[in-house]
Amino acid sequence: MKFETIHNVTLPKIGFGTWSIGGDSYPDRKLDSASMTALRSALEIGHTHFDTAEMYANGHAEELLGQAIRDTKTKREDVFITTKVSPEHLDYEKVLKACENSLRRLKMDYVDLYLIHWPRMGMDLEAAFRALNKLVGTGKVRHLGVSNFKMKHLRQSQEFSETPIITDQVPYRLPDKEYIENGVIEYCQKNNILITAYSPVKFRNMRSNQTIAAVAKAHSATSFQIALAWLVMQPRVITIPMSFDPQHIKENFESAEIELTKEELETLNKLY
Repeated sequence: MKFETIHNVTLPKIGFGTWSIGGDSYPDRKLDSASMTALRSALEIGHTHFDTAEMYANGHAEELLGQAIRDTKTKREDVFITTKVSPEHLDYEKVLKACENSLRRLKMDYVDLYLIHWPRMGMDLEAAFRALNKLVGTGKVRHLGVSNFKMKHLRQSQEFSETPIITDQVPYRLPDKEYIENGVIEYCQKNNILITAYSPVKFRNMRSNQTIAAVAKAHSATSFQIALAWLVMQPRVITIPMSFDPQHIKENFESAEIELTKEELETLNKLY
């Protein structure tokens, strides 16, 4: 596995996302068995960064993640847990309460990284960060970040945060260029902020795209692995793919070891 180190925090280039673990917006208990299989598989193959949110399955994803860590007897200090506060909770008291609820569901004393999940029109970002700064001060949160933030709110977050903003988690993948065009990718790379790319293989023509297929064939890899490798090769970029299939989880994990050539990177960049 390759890693990125930023502000004395070291994170694997490929982590494990938990959107759809335990359900989508609401819990779906019929998914519990498959969800636990996926989480245990991810832990067993060596994943150490897990990304979740209070919004995922209305908190049930956090519950299942905590259970999987306990069931596999994984030491708390051996995993890096990211979770997120929902936009409807972005005021001082609600942020504090949301974090307490996440910790209760995870059955943990702290989270490693706590993100604002989405900006919200009319939000009091300064008040939200007063609460986030307090959570860092009390040790319930180790590091702070944001998600889906564009330049205006990202800069404001840096101003309000008493500790470095570790990441901006955004949709970034082949061939989506929104966060290249709005300047966030370049800004983060130049200002020591990680880009956490979510939905990294959400490309409807991934399997049929001949450009990606040709690069995949050269590396005896899948097209999905090449899409992940393209992200991994970029400085200050990490990613959090998700799968229920243990074989796909393994393939995603191994994508970090694929070394694309300069020419291959240029070819993939032209997909934009």
